[in-house]
Amino acid sequence: MDIQSIKKRIVLTGGPGGGKTTALDLIRREFGGQITTVPEAATMIFSGGIARTNDDHVLKTQQTAIYHLQKHLEDIQRATYPNSIILCDRGSLDGLAYWPGSYEDYFQTMKTTIEEEFARYDAVIFFETAAKSGESIKSNNPIRNESEKAAIALDDKLQQVWSQHPNYNLVNSAESFIKKVMFGINTVEDVIASYK
Repeated sequence: MDIQSIKKRIVLTGGPGGGKTTALDLIRREFGGQITTVPEAATMIFSGGIARTNDDHVLKTQQTAIYHLQKHLEDIQRATYPNSIILCDRGSLDGLAYWPGSYEDYFQTMKTTIEEEFARYDAVIFFETAAKSGESIKSNNPIRNESEKAAIALDDKLQQVWSQHPNYNLVNSAESFIKKVMFGINTVEDVIASYK
């Protein structure tokens, strides 16, 4: 089957400071016009003037907006590039790590289920935060303000959610960044090969 006839969606996620955004750009370059990326919804919202908060009510409102924006961005890219593989910078379930309520509350608020959200993605590539191997997670992204301790806690929550996906691929923090990128490229190739 020709790659242009494959309509697949992959989520690249992980705790803060895992290198996923940089890796996403490198993976996109590796596959040229075969891959279309979806930017991170949370970064778009918080860099657009919305302040981060610890207030539970406001946080729930923000995460609801991020959830819907994420899905709409994915749908926009699918409609615009119908024959490309869609590679997402985070996915629709990342908000669970930031949600101040229960998982049940999250799914009820979003009017969805974990099964419905998993069905959106053919594969998950999880870049574990560098904080887990004692490395700094400082980045050029001013929106990212988590401490190493917070990054590890968020990473654990995200792994708990995404590891349930049937095609979950973990890239440990101890691996070199080049190896992480190569793992991402190989996973994308595997997704393509599985549909040939």
